[in-house]
Amino acid sequence: MDDKADYLGPIKHILLSTDGSDFSEGAINQAIYFASSCIAKLSIIHVLEVNPEFETEGPKYVEAMERAAKEHLDFIRGLAAQKNVECDVIVRRTDEPYKAIVEEAAKRNSDVIVMGRRGKSALEKIFMGSVTARVIGHTHVNVLVVPRKAEINCKNILVATDGSDFSALAVSKAVDISKRCESKLNIVSVVPSEMLMNVEPDTGYVQQQIDIMLAEAVSMTEDNIKNALAIAEKSGVKAEGAVLWGRPYDSIVETAKKKSIDLIVVGSHGRTGLNRFLMGSVAERVVGLSHCAVLVVKAK
Repeated sequence: MDDKADYLGPIKHILLSTDGSDFSEGAINQAIYFASSCIAKLSIIHVLEVNPEFETEGPKYVEAMERAAKEHLDFIRGLAAQKNVECDVIVRRTDEPYKAIVEEAAKRNSDVIVMGRRGKSALEKIFMGSVTARVIGHTHVNVLVVPRKAEINCKNILVATDGSDFSALAVSKAVDISKRCESKLNIVSVVPSEMLMNVEPDTGYVQQQIDIMLAEAVSMTEDNIKNALAIAEKSGVKAEGAVLWGRPYDSIVETAKKKSIDLIVVGSHGRTGLNRFLMGSVAERVVGLSHCAVLVVKAK
């Protein structure tokens, strides 16, 4: 990490969510760095996932969980103290952790929620974990998801756009970050080739229709790039665009790895128009698969 601490813009309050596991390491380091460099208030929330029945039937287990939580929070406080950062800690008991995190972020008017990401098992690569996904789906606050060993230097940023209102917010934020950091911005838009892979001979489609569908998809994707490049140029940000082919999340993650991207910016949803309480599958899988930190931009 370098001196580009204000890359997310003015930050007054950071909510760090930690589950006590080693997977929170990257999120902890980034949150403390933010708080120290931006002179921001840092709150740390640790949610004990218990229900009333569990508390009644297994009080000793709950006590053990509380002791472990206290040790973990004391450890983070010690790290923060080394950077002259004061922090307050919040311990909540609930069987719905995401609600507690979202509620605390709203109560404290947090500017960003910083969370870790689970490991890289076959399942975890695709789904980042229900708590993170649900927090992103329900909060109105931007969420920064940081893998365990990730560092954000803001030297090379990537934003993905599909032309939706949600991705327009992501483009705007990515341009702002690039301008603050004087860094290079990579803009990508993906032609989802799988939409044509399912066309069977007996569906009535002829090659001409397939060609038209493909041409329309390419044209829309190119327009997405042109529009985003125009926004970057207007702000004086150096940017380059690329049309990608394939499954959107795979294309975005692979490009980020090839270009040594240290921050991916995405909108929480795409053109699919999902319920706002459900995170878009592309964004979720980008977060789950990415080697680097991902900023999920939310509509206020």
